Amino acid sequence: MAVLLDTAVLPKQDRAEAFYAAMMSASVPSRVEHEDPSGDVHARMDFWRLGTPDLFRNEGSGIRLVRTPKHVRIGGPERLALAVQVIGSGVFSQGGVDQRVRTGELMLVDLTAPYDFAWSGRGASLAFQIDYDDLELSVETIRTAARRLPSSPLYDLMLHHLTVLPGIISSLQGTESADLVGTATTQLVRALLTSAADNDVQHPHAMADVLFTRITWYARQHLADPDLTPTRIAAAHNISLRYLYKLFAEQHLSLEQWLITERLKGAARQLADPAYRHRSIAAIAAGWGFLDPGHFTRRFRKAHGMTPQEWRRTTHRP
Repeated sequence: MAVLLDTAVLPKQDRAEAFYAAMMSASVPSRVEHEDPSGDVHARMDFWRLGTPDLFRNEGSGIRLVRTPKHVRIGGPERLALAVQVIGSGVFSQGGVDQRVRTGELMLVDLTAPYDFAWSGRGASLAFQIDYDDLELSVETIRTAARRLPSSPLYDLMLHHLTVLPGIISSLQGTESADLVGTATTQLVRALLTSAADNDVQHPHAMADVLFTRITWYARQHLADPDLTPTRIAAAHNISLRYLYKLFAEQHLSLEQWLITERLKGAARQLADPAYRHRSIAAIAAGWGFLDPGHFTRRFRKAHGMTPQEWRRTTHRP
């Protein structure tokens, strides 16, 4: 865990500026307004890296965050945030929809678009921030789900998972387990969104996205099996091979390339993990379905710009 900000150790006149700097480093550009800028501005921000996604907690005095069209034009990562209001209640506005977010409620924030979020008095919010690409969902599904989160049967599970996550991952930072927790949380968010969208019978993309989620989950559980082929995946889900390829094409993905990429990610994690330092590169490669060491090396170099040996030396975690 990284403590991005603790205003308790700062002079009062420096707190607003420090808050802005910390907020911009943890999220996307926005305007920060303090409820009482000349009074007792206080905050603490904690940040956890979980592979590509991250977890960000902000607790403090009343604030308002405004992301304007101008901020959007400045740019920023294409991400969204699933947040839980931990303390107090907030008011969230995006896309013409206003939402009161009470303690213990979730909200979905599109960080690529304008929004307005505020709380009065003491409050706290915990946000899981994730790249759009990692969710592998259509924009239509995400927008539909954002309006219908409480309708998902996974809502309470997701809420509990996010709430307890800081206490779990603090002891896992810098390990492969932390990255795996990030991947698992990403899949849970994906399932939450697809199930929420699926409850909208007018939404034609939801069923395909639910099926796609099941397929990618199944594939990730069998990545180490060199016999994991498109034919086997299609048969396991009672669909045709043609429809399987269609599902991936709708997500702008190649099935074969996706499988290779996922396997290379797993191999890269283990090569960087000291727990696997005594395992040969060939054994790690085989464990992820690459039975030909030469083929694995070529694929790895193409994906990471270096050989597996070089990757192990440069990314080895002490």
